Amino acid sequence: MKALEFYSGIGGLHLALSRSNAPASVTHAFDWDHSACEVYSANFGPRIATKMDISTLTASYLAQINAALWLLSPACQPYTVLNPSAKGESDSRAASFLYLVQDVLPELAREDAHPTHFLVENVGGFENSSTRLVLVSTLRSLGYTVAEFLLTPLQFGIPNSRLRYYLLAKRSPFSFRHPQHGDGETLRYIPGRGDATWVDLRLVDPESNPDDTDGIHEIREYLDPEPVEGYGIPDKVLNQWGRLFDIVLPSSRRTCCFTRGYTKLVERAGSILQMNEEQDTTTVFDAFLQAQSSSSSADAVRTLDTLRLRYFSPEELLRLFSFTLPRSSSDPPEQTFIWPEGISRKTKYRLIGNSVNVRVVQNLICYLFEEP
Repeated sequence: MKALEFYSGIGGLHLALSRSNAPASVTHAFDWDHSACEVYSANFGPRIATKMDISTLTASYLAQINAALWLLSPACQPYTVLNPSAKGESDSRAASFLYLVQDVLPELAREDAHPTHFLVENVGGFENSSTRLVLVSTLRSLGYTVAEFLLTPLQFGIPNSRLRYYLLAKRSPFSFRHPQHGDGETLRYIPGRGDATWVDLRLVDPESNPDDTDGIHEIREYLDPEPVEGYGIPDKVLNQWGRLFDIVLPSSRRTCCFTRGYTKLVERAGSILQMNEEQDTTTVFDAFLQAQSSSSSADAVRTLDTLRLRYFSPEELLRLFSFTLPRSSSDPPEQTFIWPEGISRKTKYRLIGNSVNVRVVQNLICYLFEEP
């Protein structure tokens, strides 16, 4: 079965498909970002990813490929709660996706050349957008059965809180194994893979310890071997914004969502590591704030040195996003993810922050191809 990957980035959907039991492989991938296509080609071959404006793809061209599976991860900026100016369907970055859904798919359906299987990934919040209404109504009008999910890697034992919206769809003669779909309900679990709605304990009990969660691995399993040099937090950033960081320990079992602005933004851009677990974070920061009021910034910031704060490295984020295995994994080693020469650290963070969690998507693809 041929698969197409739209908004392919660095190939997270491709990797998830290759690790699933689905009888399909990606033959063409499309993305506008040159660096993303370069990384994609380095890892999956030079003849798959094409740098192009997806809104220029025609139904006749896609009909010639005749792919039965479409994988899509369109821009999330129009829908994310982190973007106070998000415009949803009216955002120009939503245009190419709406073009595929409203124009290309119906034309392919008239030629009986539309895909049989469909997967869409986007940010949590997409489920409340007008774009989602257009997507679901169009798919159902074309004979697809639709299943919608809100899932986080925490449900799969991965210490990263990254809630994402997923849509699966398939058309007759294919159908879903479970009867939960078709009534518009968005599931917080994958049927047959832990049939229980995911509950964030922090929303039930604000006093609960977010690290006290059964089944989630410790962050240390995803870290590079020590020592890790060159990822310290600049003094200027610590002095002005250090109190706003989400700080985690190697023994913690949760990190907040990493975004494309990691290391450039402070709030809601991703966690930072405190490598010294013997120090109490709150006590040290209280001493730091007191020192700031009584001494120079250069002297006060040295109070934080004892915590050994640093950013996660790109390789550590690749493990948290399941592109590569945690160091403690007993599974056979896989090919190392490749960064082409010339890709800067800033670009690596941007590309990872725009990507998907491979393991979550792998489980969804497996479910998509299960039949009654």
